[in-house]
Amino acid sequence: MNLLPRNTSLFDFDNLFDNFLAPTTTQNQGDVPFAPRVDVSEKKDRYEISAELPGVDKKDIDVTLDNGILTISAESRYEDKEEKEGRVIRQERRYGKFVRSFNLGTDVKDQDIKAEFKDGLLKLNVPRLEEKQAVSKRIEIH
Repeated sequence: MNLLPRNTSLFDFDNLFDNFLAPTTTQNQGDVPFAPRVDVSEKKDRYEISAELPGVDKKDIDVTLDNGILTISAESRYEDKEEKEGRVIRQERRYGKFVRSFNLGTDVKDQDIKAEFKDGLLKLNVPRLEEKQAVSKRIEIH
């Protein structure tokens, strides 16, 4: 099982300086997905994955397992509120789609994964299966 994120790249400028270059005002950022912050812990019999999903309703979260790829996706909707007094000086919260994927391997089944969402934190418990050792056999040449 390989729990390395599938969307990691060498030049991840979005997180390079922890959003150092974030715009000073933000409107709806559309359909541009970004990855929520995730903690992955290894336990004796399982992996624990915790993902921050601030401002997201439980009904807007989708966790799928497809061909060994665990994908967490959710959507945070823009709050369109009218300012009666004053104006918004700075708005840093992100709106739009959250996406994060992990390669679990094909041996993990969806019914074995336990999910819980509370206070903006999604917690997943994924069983830790024994890795199959690669078998090397010599092929005789005739």
